[in-house]
Amino acid sequence: MTQLAAGQAAPDFTLQTDTGAHFTLSDQRGKSVLIYFYPQADTPACNDENLSFTAHADWFAEHNTLLVGISPDSVEKLARFRADYSLSPILLSDPDHKAIGPFGVWGEKTNYGRTYQGLIRSTFLIDADGKIARIWPNIRAKGHVERVVKSLG
Repeated sequence: MTQLAAGQAAPDFTLQTDTGAHFTLSDQRGKSVLIYFYPQADTPACNDENLSFTAHADWFAEHNTLLVGISPDSVEKLARFRADYSLSPILLSDPDHKAIGPFGVWGEKTNYGRTYQGLIRSTFLIDADGKIARIWPNIRAKGHVERVVKSLG
């Protein structure tokens, strides 16, 4: 598993959005990008996290920070997810782990005593120069967005 650190250049990637458009991280230079990786659309914790980012979207916009959520879900599933919950962040589909792998958020997880490979919920703040400014690794969804806002506020 890749170990990234603050100050490093963020791994570049191009992924499809829930609308089918292409999103390239390096094209976002000049503004901050908050990337949050979540395991699966339309599950309780992921719904809460995405709804919380949506609720705080104006705060991030005022701070010139683009919100980007990445999961291994299909473009079609993400389109339904956005429509069902009126989500505002950019949602990216990464079934081939083009960003998930380089950001080091795929690894061993344990749930109810069962060990398996999966996406480790994590958040990265990329600065306007494309460098990693902050990392929130292996987080719990509940209260996470509020903790991010408080730490950046």
